[in-house]
Amino acid sequence: MVKKLVSENTFLLEAISKDLISYGNLAEQLKPEIEKELGKKVKEAAIVMALRRYAEELHGFDKKAKFKFKGEIIMRTNIMDFNIVKSNKLSSKIKNLYSIINFERGDILNIILGNNEVSIITNEKYREKISNFLKGEKILNKEHSLAALSIIFSKDDFFDTPGAIFTASRKLAWEQINIFEIVSTMTELTFILSKKDSMKAYNILNELIGK
Repeated sequence: MVKKLVSENTFLLEAISKDLISYGNLAEQLKPEIEKELGKKVKEAAIVMALRRYAEELHGFDKKAKFKFKGEIIMRTNIMDFNIVKSNKLSSKIKNLYSIINFERGDILNIILGNNEVSIITNEKYREKISNFLKGEKILNKEHSLAALSIIFSKDDFFDTPGAIFTASRKLAWEQINIFEIVSTMTELTFILSKKDSMKAYNILNELIGK
């Protein structure tokens, strides 16, 4: 129960991993919720012990997860993100999107197909063309003034390393940087975030990969 409560709070998780928190004070705060969940009284000492055990697990993970990779970060600005209700009509014509984008000029197109929704991420200069393409579809949300930060890894560094996405996401969350989308392939990890956060996020990720 202690592990569940801590892991659900990114800031608390980071604080414990960095030894920035008093186990006694935290145990006192968690005690009422733990007792409510378990339906019985729990001693604070037992909660403190559980917190210390979990902290040791986190320290062990952080020691193993030293992502000092030979990677590079590519930042693209003026990105937009459309979120649309998935439909049979949209699914059948989505391949036509690739003819709209000029990939030779370095433009991007990421299509994320969920069970019920579709996200389309591309350059803002295609806003009018994408809007026309989506006529008749139910658009749930549109975000503009975004940036795409891509970390390019070797296969072994990213694909075969547990915790790479978690660690990068946790670092950004600790600095209160909101992530709109995450796109990953075998050797690439891309975060879609607000343009105003792009330089701060770039510096955080650049430090993470040890460049």
